[in-house]
Amino acid sequence: MINNELNKLDSGLLDIIADFDQTSVGAYNVRKNGQSVQRSSTENVTITSKTDKAGIDIFIKPGTKNETIYIPVIITESGVEEMVYNDFFIGEDSDVLIVAGCGIHNCGDQKSEHNGVHTFHIGKNARIKYVEKHYGDGDGNGERIMNPQTKIFMDENSHCEMETVQIKGVDSTVRENTAALKAGATLILTERMMTHGDQTANSDVLISLDGEGASARVISRTVAKDNSVQVFYPKVIGNSACKAHVQCDSIIMDNAKVRSIPEISANHPDAQLVHEAAIGKIAGEQLIKLMTLGLNEEQAEEVILQDFLR
Repeated sequence: MINNELNKLDSGLLDIIADFDQTSVGAYNVRKNGQSVQRSSTENVTITSKTDKAGIDIFIKPGTKNETIYIPVIITESGVEEMVYNDFFIGEDSDVLIVAGCGIHNCGDQKSEHNGVHTFHIGKNARIKYVEKHYGDGDGNGERIMNPQTKIFMDENSHCEMETVQIKGVDSTVRENTAALKAGATLILTERMMTHGDQTANSDVLISLDGEGASARVISRTVAKDNSVQVFYPKVIGNSACKAHVQCDSIIMDNAKVRSIPEISANHPDAQLVHEAAIGKIAGEQLIKLMTLGLNEEQAEEVILQDFLR
């Protein structure tokens, strides 16, 4: 077991990105400034370090139910740059919650960057919920950069619900999500993001529905403020009798720019694929209604944005 002490700054970041503290029970691996600093396995969940590169392997026994696995990453030093590979092996008939997240506190002049590749092997009839939050702060001039990649391989009748959230403070992010679904598998991918200042965010999604009865739902809800730029490119390929729905909704403010490019591709006559996208500003009547209840304009905007991103 790895068990190094966490300071107040560490604990604050971990609470924001993963609701994690040192009293959390279950399996966990906490990574700080390029090193694993805390780790615990359980009877049903084993976490081991990779021997050929940075990262960990997480093995979940078949039939495991109602367990939570925490794998947060924090960076608290300026100039840290890392690439990490995490592989999840989820046994058949299991049902677990996986809580990830990355928090960067940068008070220096050098950039701090976390690049991560998470690969999921989800067994037959298994169910997982995966939650990942990104957050940055610090009063330095150094950039806070996060580039996550997710690869999902789903066996028959498995179910995966994946929720990714960018809270604030991330200067640049490139997100790449790919998934391949066998017969009867279901994937629900939800992305919520807010950008501000001069931040940039690119998000690419590629889902291949390969087995009969496979289904996917992609939901993107974003807010772009100030001079920030967002690009969202979800693509779903139907190679079987399958169903998919892609929905992209964005609120644009100030001088921000948003591009949404949903794409669907059917290679089977019984593939049922739908996409929709909407970009617009906050409706004036929404502001007026809230302001009549006693809120000022700034408070009313915040209420609307938080409700939109919920």
